[in-house]
Amino acid sequence: MEHVPPPAEELALLDRELARLDARRAQLLARRAWLVGVLSRPVARPAAPFGPPRPVRPPTAFAPPSAPPRAPGGTRNAQNVLLALGGLLLAIAAIAFTLVSWGEMGIGGRSAVLTAVTAAALAAPAPLLRRGLPATAESFAALASVLMVLDAYALHRVVMPRADGPGFAAVASAVLAALWAGYGLLLGRLRLPLPLAVVSAQLPLPLCAWWAGAGASAFGWALVVTAAMDAAIALRGRGVAVRVTACAGCWTVGPVGLLVALAQSVSAGTAWAALGPGVLLLAGAAVAVAGAWRAPSGFAVAGGVLAGWCAVAAVGGVLCAGPPGTWSVPVYLLCGAALLAAVRAPVPRPVGQGLVWSSSAVVAGAVLASMPPVGLSLIGAAYRLAGVWTGAPDGGVRGASAATWSQMASAPVVLLMVAALSGAVHRWWPRTVRFVGPVLVPGPVWRGVAGAAAVALGWAGCTVTPAVLGLPHPVAVVAQLAVVAALFAVAVRSLSRGTDAVGPTALVCGAVGAGTAGLWALATEATTYAASGVLLVVLGAAAVALDGPATSAARAVPTPSAVEATRTMWTLRIAQAVAACGAVLCATVLAVAAGASLGLSAHRAAPVLLVVPAATALLGTWLRSRPPALAVESAGAVAAVVSVGMAMPDRASLALVLALCGTVAVGTAVRPERRPAAGYLSTGLFVLAAWLRLSASGISAPEAYTLPVTVPALVVGALLRRRDSGASSWTAYGPGLAITLVPSLFAAWSDPHWVRPLLLGVAALAVTLAGARQRLQALLLLGGAVLTLDALHELAPYVVQVVGALPRWMPLALAGALLLAVGATYEQRLRDARRLKNALGRMR
Repeated sequence: MEHVPPPAEELALLDRELARLDARRAQLLARRAWLVGVLSRPVARPAAPFGPPRPVRPPTAFAPPSAPPRAPGGTRNAQNVLLALGGLLLAIAAIAFTLVSWGEMGIGGRSAVLTAVTAAALAAPAPLLRRGLPATAESFAALASVLMVLDAYALHRVVMPRADGPGFAAVASAVLAALWAGYGLLLGRLRLPLPLAVVSAQLPLPLCAWWAGAGASAFGWALVVTAAMDAAIALRGRGVAVRVTACAGCWTVGPVGLLVALAQSVSAGTAWAALGPGVLLLAGAAVAVAGAWRAPSGFAVAGGVLAGWCAVAAVGGVLCAGPPGTWSVPVYLLCGAALLAAVRAPVPRPVGQGLVWSSSAVVAGAVLASMPPVGLSLIGAAYRLAGVWTGAPDGGVRGASAATWSQMASAPVVLLMVAALSGAVHRWWPRTVRFVGPVLVPGPVWRGVAGAAAVALGWAGCTVTPAVLGLPHPVAVVAQLAVVAALFAVAVRSLSRGTDAVGPTALVCGAVGAGTAGLWALATEATTYAASGVLLVVLGAAAVALDGPATSAARAVPTPSAVEATRTMWTLRIAQAVAACGAVLCATVLAVAAGASLGLSAHRAAPVLLVVPAATALLGTWLRSRPPALAVESAGAVAAVVSVGMAMPDRASLALVLALCGTVAVGTAVRPERRPAAGYLSTGLFVLAAWLRLSASGISAPEAYTLPVTVPALVVGALLRRRDSGASSWTAYGPGLAITLVPSLFAAWSDPHWVRPLLLGVAALAVTLAGARQRLQALLLLGGAVLTLDALHELAPYVVQVVGALPRWMPLALAGALLLAVGATYEQRLRDARRLKNALGRMR
């Protein structure tokens, strides 16, 4: 069957027709919207000419639909601007007349002018509203409001000049608030008078308290009562502007009054003196709850938070009244914890949430107030590095810092209380969810947060307890070790069962606690050995215990829950690596301590420390491809670096240490997966050890000792290249050449004669030419480098003489010319460098 027209052409026709219909529909909808706007306006406007519709051009595929015509709004905006400017100018003129020209008129003229202008301004809005001119009416209402304030000012200056300022201002603000409220209610379409009445209503009570000379308590009551009035207006007021103004006034005036009450409560000397501010705080809490009862969700939560803080401050202030002590924080903490019972109270859900958040904030504040002693304990442990094995400090662990620990006695109590509360929440999570169900619906993640908080705060409390109690140094170290063992037990148990935050938190706290205990143990020799041994056992046991779960998690990665299994696997691997590295660190401390106990100096004790890298290499051979193998061997390498640093002062000891490190590297190179890196490392270590040994022995002719090694090494390299033509020249000839060329280069640089540099240059030239002919990278680079350095050493005196004879500007000119030449041929130089790199890369 053949389509007429073809399907593609017919589809294009349909699309064009649909586009034309859409454009016509958009035009009709725009016309309808304009007509509806005209009919809804109170004042008739000339009708728009209606005639046949204009022809509509069909939109293309990329053209937007025609926009509906907008109603003219520029005229109204210009009108509002003109009215605002006019009202502002009239207000400025009225103020200037009152302040400047007032004294030039008599009392009758003054009264007549102000009365007439104010009455006219007050009477004008009513007819303007009836004629449909609301913007003009608002301008006259604003002018009238300014004139009423000026009338009050003039009344005080002329009629009642002896009236007290604050008292008259209080009465005037109250009268103005009442007049503006009545005027706004009478002319309901005006938007300005009622918000002005709310603003004016903020002043009478505080001004009355000022006029009466009342104390801070009365001033606070005035502010709280004003805030209560604002809350009532915000809930039941007329219009959005009135409610917003009242809400702003409530949240501005109320907190100021509550802060006044809080200051009085905290500074009260007796419970009776704190009772009055407490009642004021409770009144503020009642106002906050009453206002939040019917407020929107966000304001209701904020009201609940404020009410909870006020209740805690009121009760805690009465209980803690008296001289400043150390137990105020636990009292406020108990009050904040007791506030959690409000979740079962018959209050709206947002208010209950606010109470819960206020309780949490109080608990967090108590914890933060108790954290400085923890920091002092950690800093005191760090001070032990400056006095290793100098004996236990006087006063136990307190002696490490100058803090007054007697004033911090409540810190461990607060931390352990919050830890116990968090632990209870984590342990009985289903009951907690049912308890807070009417207010909150916490997710499962919060259970992990509670458990992590319990672990961290429990460790912090146990850390600061020995210093607060003044325990002897050995007892404090034992207590810290027990806490560390418990933390790693919790970490292993939690990490083996799940991926919540308890396990990582316990691991971090355990690692920090182990470091703290180890630093405290450095005070005496016995505690150093005991603590390091115990930590070695604990950390090693933790690493072994985590091996099974880590292997199981690695096997579970291909399962459908691969993401969760991968996260669990990496968490377990990191935890196992941390424990294993910590065990190696403890073994390092034991080795260093053994050298110190034997009375050896640092460079003589360095070989003793190499027991740790050797042990980690053997352990890596047993672990092989297991995840902790790399971490253990890396920690052992760090111990080897420490050993090298200890041997630096003596070249003979350094050569011995490097040779022993090379031996350990050779043992590691036996394993196929470590062979490339360990093989090169062992070769470099042996060569460097040989050079240092020759230098330490005062050998002036190192060739007598290096050539007997170089010749067999080159022969072995040649045989290797014959059997394996793909072998690298660095592997075959590099060690043999370097073991002779490098010591000879150092000897030539310190030789005042010319024979050795000449022979070395000839040998290096021969090696370079052989490398270029045979295309061997090691020979070319080693020979060229040695030849260049040898030539520079020989030519350096002459170069210095030439440079000294040249004018000062000549080196700068030569450098500039060189830069210009390089810049002019930059692209060519880049191509040459690439060709050189490629040529070297093709060499073996």
